[in-house]
This record gives sequence, C-alpha cells and structure tokens, in this order.
Amino acid sequence: MKTFIFSLIGIAILFVMTNNIPVSEAQLSATFYNSRCPNAATIIRNSIRRAVSRERRMAASLIRLHFHDCFVQGCDASILLDETATIQSEKTAFPNINSARGYEVIEAAKAEVERACPGVVSCADVLTLAARDASVAVGGPSWSVRLGRRDSTTASRSQANIDLPSPFVGLDALISAFDIKGLNARDMVALSGAHTLGQAQCFLFRGRIYSNGTDIDANFAKEKRRRCPQTGGDSNLAALDLVTPNSFDNNYYRNIVQRKGLLQTDQILLSGSTSAIVTDYSRNPRTFAADFASAMIKMSEIQPLVGQAGIIRRVCSAIN
Repeated sequence: MKTFIFSLIGIAILFVMTNNIPVSEAQLSATFYNSRCPNAATIIRNSIRRAVSRERRMAASLIRLHFHDCFVQGCDASILLDETATIQSEKTAFPNINSARGYEVIEAAKAEVERACPGVVSCADVLTLAARDASVAVGGPSWSVRLGRRDSTTASRSQANIDLPSPFVGLDALISAFDIKGLNARDMVALSGAHTLGQAQCFLFRGRIYSNGTDIDANFAKEKRRRCPQTGGDSNLAALDLVTPNSFDNNYYRNIVQRKGLLQTDQILLSGSTSAIVTDYSRNPRTFAADFASAMIKMSEIQPLVGQAGIIRRVCSAIN
C-alpha cells in the first residue's frame, strides 16, 4: 500500500514538474528535423552564405528581421506574411515599412528546403537559422538552435507598432520593452550589439546629430550631417558602426564609449544601469560574442508555436 501511495506521489510530482516546463523547452529540439529533413540546416546555411556574399549588409538585415519577428506574437514568422483581406501585414508597421529587408532571402532558402523536404520545415525555423548563419557569415558567433517552431496564420501590424522598441525612447522604456519579452538588461545591451552591422536612415538619427548635446562627439556629428541635412534626405543611410560596418565585432561599443553611437538608443546604453555592461563589451570582445549568442538563443524561443499549433507554410509570405 505504501509503495502504491509513493508511486502516486511520484507521478503527481512528475506531472507538476512537466507542466511547469515552458512549452518551448518541452518541444523545441536541436534534432527536430534529423529524421524528416536531415539536410535542412545545411541547405539553409548555404543559401544564407550565398546571399551575404552577394551583399554583406544582408547579414544585419536578417538578424534584424528575426528580432522583429520574435518581438511580435513570438517567433512565428508572422513578419513574413503579405497583406491580404484578412491579414494586416507587419511589413507595413512603422518600424518595418521601407526598412525591414531580407524577405526574398528567406523565401529563397525556404524554397530550397521545400524542394528537398516538402511541407516539413517551418518559415519560423528558416528565419531563426538564417539569423545564426548570417552572424557566422560576417565573423560573428555561432550558437545551437533548437527547432520545431511552426508558422502563424495571423499577423499584427498594430502589435508590431506597440512591441517593437522605438529608436527614440529612453533607457527605462528600452529595458522594459525587452523585459516584457523575458530578456534582461544584459540581454538587451548584447542584442543591441547587432548594430555592429548595418545602416540606419537619416530621419532616425537626425535629431541626435543636430542636438549639440554633450553625449555626442562634435566631429562625429559634423561628419554625419554631410549626408543627413536638417530637411530632406530622410532615407539617406549611415553605418551604425563607423569603423567596421560589415564585420561582427565589438567596435559598436567602442564607438559608444567615444560618444559616437549613431542612434539615441545606442548612446543611451552608456547611461544609468547599463553603462558598465557597455564598457565591459568595449574591452572584452569574447564576452560580448558569448553574451550575444546566449541572448539570441533566448530571443529565438519567445512564445513559439509548437506541437499542433500553427501550420507549416509552403511559401513564407502566404497562408497555404
């Protein structure tokens, strides 16, 4: 009788423990496609390498696309859906319109996987792997990606406008936007380091370079004004990392320490509670790379659709 009671208690404890495991931890797996599409990761990696070799800036675009996907409805490839009568596309949300790039690269990688394994690999997983492979392609860190995400059948332009952090907010708002998604301040500073790659449009940093503030190097501001006038030229581009804009390194943080962060939300990281983290990353590239990889793993597992939820889209821009 005692043995029976203890068995029931053990089962009850196991049930409680299992049900306290986040869904992503319970069902995402690095070996998810090993039996049904064993070459999926290799196919995607090769496709991304080709895209980045054609245009180095694409690495930044793919990492950003993954970030903008995961922050809205979780990592479900909702950002890839086109506008329809029933879908308000996230592509037209303010943070994405005329800004987010790389959709065609993800579609190309997905098409290659579809030819090998029709209807097996989700667009959400393609995008997640693409972000990792883009980092590696420009000298950044690699990390293990757990797979098994499924694709949403919905998108939310309004949620994208709310959940994606504005480049004009203060430090507390920035920390809060990441905290809501389960990412702490150190994760936020590490993920901001993706700005070691890519470019920003003039209208996003105009206020900063004309502010005559004490938090911006005067010569840096003067140089940026050449391509970003006070009126007009809104879409003119400037590198987020003025030293090595097409290579993954820690110069982004070195720039910030020198008061040469391009965006307000870059430079503001040197103030308040995150200042020590910026200084640490500026001095220790290996620490930054390790923390970036860790934060990317955490971000990639924000509210995934798993099991029977969602679908496997055959084309990433549309519902089957």
